[in-house]
Amino acid sequence: MYAIYDDDYVLLESAKHLVAKGIHIRDVFSPFPIHGLDPVIGLKTTRLAITAFIYGMIGVSLAITGMWYFMIQDWPLNIGGKPNFSILTNIPSFVPVIFEFGVLCAAHGMAITFMLRNWTLPGFKGKNPYPRTTDDRFVMEIHAADSELSEDEIKALINETCVLEIDEK
Repeated sequence: MYAIYDDDYVLLESAKHLVAKGIHIRDVFSPFPIHGLDPVIGLKTTRLAITAFIYGMIGVSLAITGMWYFMIQDWPLNIGGKPNFSILTNIPSFVPVIFEFGVLCAAHGMAITFMLRNWTLPGFKGKNPYPRTTDDRFVMEIHAADSELSEDEIKALINETCVLEIDEK
């Protein structure tokens, strides 16, 4: 069942009330992130930052390897008297490119990982149960099987909050 709200603060307070009564909230759909909701409904912290670091280090490694190969091994040029026989002597001039390539790989890797993990790639149909959550509504997804209470008891507890509508699908 889906409890539909029109305010983020009301949803947050309702989630606290329902969790305190022993109801497990499976998911929340909202048009923007609600600060403080994750610990209330028991969401784990994301590991996206770890993947960003890994993708960034891959980018740094590719940049260093590429610049060594292009500027020193394959086609060394004497530009402005800079020595071209060692990566260590040229590293100060390579730092901006190394940093930017690391950021580029981290950003693209995080975006692709996020879209793959959430199945939000182009061409995929969205799994949004209530289309107005992209506009101005906030929806709590509650499964009766997750809690020890019956559906009628859950509905009664939801009605204690300032819910607009309860939708059963």
